[in-house]
Amino acid sequence: MSKKLICWVILGMSACCSSLAVQASALEESSLGKNGIDALVLHLAPYNLIGRKIAIGQVEIGRPGMFGWDKAVSKNRAVSPAGVFLRDGRAKSNKNVDSHAYNVAAVMVSRDKALPGVAPGARLYSDAVGDTKKMGQPQECLSAQYIALQNGGDVRAINFSFGEPLERDPRPEPVLDGNALLTLCVDWSSRVHDALYVIAGNQGKGGISIPTDNYNGVNVAFSSQKKGIFNKVAVDNLAGDGKGVSSRLIGKEFDIKGRHSISLVAPGSNIDLINPDGQVNPGSGTSFAAPHVTATVALLQEFGDRQLRKKQLHWSVASRHHQVMKAVLLNSADKIQDSGDGLRLGMMKTLIDKQDKDWLATDAYKEPKISLDAQMGAGHLNAFRAYQQFSPGEWQPSDAVPSIGWDYGTVNAGTSVEYTLAKPLKANSFIAITLAWDRLVELNDLNHNQQYDVGENFRDRGLNNLDLYLVKANALSEDMGVVCSSISQVDSVQHIFCPVPTQGNYKIRVQFRHQVNESTQPYGLAWWSVPVN
Repeated sequence: MSKKLICWVILGMSACCSSLAVQASALEESSLGKNGIDALVLHLAPYNLIGRKIAIGQVEIGRPGMFGWDKAVSKNRAVSPAGVFLRDGRAKSNKNVDSHAYNVAAVMVSRDKALPGVAPGARLYSDAVGDTKKMGQPQECLSAQYIALQNGGDVRAINFSFGEPLERDPRPEPVLDGNALLTLCVDWSSRVHDALYVIAGNQGKGGISIPTDNYNGVNVAFSSQKKGIFNKVAVDNLAGDGKGVSSRLIGKEFDIKGRHSISLVAPGSNIDLINPDGQVNPGSGTSFAAPHVTATVALLQEFGDRQLRKKQLHWSVASRHHQVMKAVLLNSADKIQDSGDGLRLGMMKTLIDKQDKDWLATDAYKEPKISLDAQMGAGHLNAFRAYQQFSPGEWQPSDAVPSIGWDYGTVNAGTSVEYTLAKPLKANSFIAITLAWDRLVELNDLNHNQQYDVGENFRDRGLNNLDLYLVKANALSEDMGVVCSSISQVDSVQHIFCPVPTQGNYKIRVQFRHQVNESTQPYGLAWWSVPVN
């Protein structure tokens, strides 16, 4: 080989390596890197999690194009849905293809090497509702149900990057009270089909407020970057709890029961998005925050199914329940950056709201009757920390439990269930505990086919009231030894994030305070604490 040829080969290899380094650096600085949700590390060894064989869903007005079916994506294979539909049937070629839906789908499952999705190996089923002038909440519910029934009825999470404005709701003088048909549908389907619904949080006055008043799903606000880190609730999110806004917006943009709609925050400002033609453009909004959460479920579920195949101890099909996923995602969220001593649970960033206040300044931190913050929910999505929360497996109250874990359990009315932590906790360390359960919504099934049909409606049977406590293990009675509590009377989530006052032994108590519907309540529980070594 001539010296000139060798030189060209070396230069070519150097350019290639340089290009790969730039590409890797750009990925790390994206919303999937450490400054965002820290999902990229899960794609790599030893985790190797990309959502393989896990089905997730998408419902929007339009749908992403599918290669080989739609001309709009004939030169772009970045997104390859497992199925595309129009309401309750197969999608028509080249019809209802929408760039917004494609952008959202790409955040979840893009296989582009330069701009991968959160879960590029997941199976995405996407449904288009169709023309909003002719379609409404009944057709949107029908679409959601059709997606939930795909993959043999095994769809783990369903993304809603759309919604309905109240002005289109047919009820007389409609308000956000949880009783819109689509909201009831989401809460019914989440329980019946056991799928976690991830809803783009309402964004701006007159926005898509239905079904953000759901109980059983996860509503997502979006974060913007400060110095390259996604750590601030973006100013375009709807103002937290309605304080200081016109009274005309109460019940229109804010829940009339005083509930806070936001569950989590995820990246959504200036996100690089792949268009159907393969071009990349930035976009912002809750529409692009929600799919970060939906696809993170696919990563976790791939890990859970892997553990089940290996027949690992402390793993069962309970790992698939939507209440468990909800508790795990919320409990592992970033709130206050750890200083390096682990006392703040190794959290990677401090999230601030639109007024630059952090979690420790919120009413949710100070007031036990408020379970989640109005703007920040439980904090910022962190996919790697969610893996750390999920990976220890399920631990039941019959045994002493480790410092990090989760459970899918039940509690009977008028009783409590207690989890005793096996090791004493460090003084001044924080503990995070999240409890999630369902509002009970039933279908008025007029034709008894066990499916929703246009013309049918739902019955709201209400929400049982559960409370959550951190208690000293040697407490002599239920009224003694309570260190921290979450006792919201209006939410389907209780959340504790509090410092442990003294080194010692503690237990977690789930109490069924007040029965509204059934006498036995299933729940998902997740906890994260710092033990004494």
